[in-house]
Amino acid sequence: MGNNIKVYAGLGLLILVVLFTLQNTETVPISFLFWEFHISRALMIFMVFVIGALVGIFASSHYLKRKY
Repeated sequence: MGNNIKVYAGLGLLILVVLFTLQNTETVPISFLFWEFHISRALMIFMVFVIGALVGIFASSHYLKRKY
């Protein structure tokens, strides 16, 4: 029974991600230092989320190593 809840939660999350992506397809300009490029808003938000998650994982692993 617990596996069914995980499957339904995963499918619900997947549907939300697809809806978000379909509603944010317009491109936005991104400027960083000397570079400027255009990328879809959904992809930009996803990349920022992944970078933030990776920084959080590395920071927490560093904190746990220092604690012990």
